[in-house]
Amino acid sequence: MSSVLQPATSGQDLESPSTVGTYRPISSHLAITPPVSVVIPAMNEAENLPYVFKTLPGWIHEVVLVDGNSTDDTVQVARDLWPGVKVVGQQGRGKGDALITGFEACSGDIIVMVDADGSADGNEIVSYVSALVSGADFAKGSRFANGGGTDDMTFIRRLGNGVLCALVNRKFGARYTDLCYGYNAFWRHCLDKIELDCTGFEVETLMNIRVVKAGLKVQEIPSHEYLRIHGVSNLRAVRDGLRVLRVILGERSNRRALRRMVRRSPMLDSGRGEAS
Repeated sequence: MSSVLQPATSGQDLESPSTVGTYRPISSHLAITPPVSVVIPAMNEAENLPYVFKTLPGWIHEVVLVDGNSTDDTVQVARDLWPGVKVVGQQGRGKGDALITGFEACSGDIIVMVDADGSADGNEIVSYVSALVSGADFAKGSRFANGGGTDDMTFIRRLGNGVLCALVNRKFGARYTDLCYGYNAFWRHCLDKIELDCTGFEVETLMNIRVVKAGLKVQEIPSHEYLRIHGVSNLRAVRDGLRVLRVILGERSNRRALRRMVRRSPMLDSGRGEAS
């Protein structure tokens, strides 16, 4: 894992010859070395893309737009807004299939998932990336962590999300405050440890479960979800809720194996010795 937190001292020029090509400036206080790829699955989102792209930080290494056979100007709008955008045509169907397609096309060390409906604020990406370069493997967005929020969740969806989240926490030993949210970021190496094999909206839940099962370090990031700006979502609360439930019930818990691994960890044993 390549990660560097580089504090910028007062008066330091982040664009000096010694740093160009080595550090990627994020702010006056933070620079990183790993390139960041942003994956945006989109189908007929031409009207929403201007709102999405205007919040994306300029220091992003690449934007990968996965086009789900749009019949509007989604692809052209994306190219006009971000001339270097990498457009990948989706061969299958569903959000899960689109994300998997996008992940395969990424060249960055860090991958960020962003929805194309304008509900996510790209300015939050710095929080996700900061968590990753500080030691997390998977930065998971949460609308219900302290500082998060949502403008786009009905009572039924909120109730369902809460019940499903509690079920995952109990079955897999997670400590999530939010489950069905698509704004996440992770190191590319995580894909080698979580095999993604679903095509629908339940892909986010599958990822959340399998990073826990793989023993990866997860950090929740408070995030605010805004209303979709144009169009109608393809999400169906009951239908997709049942698909999420099937994924949860279909995944076998390995909590006992993880506990044994933790107990046998030499690092943990040495830490206990120092504390005693």
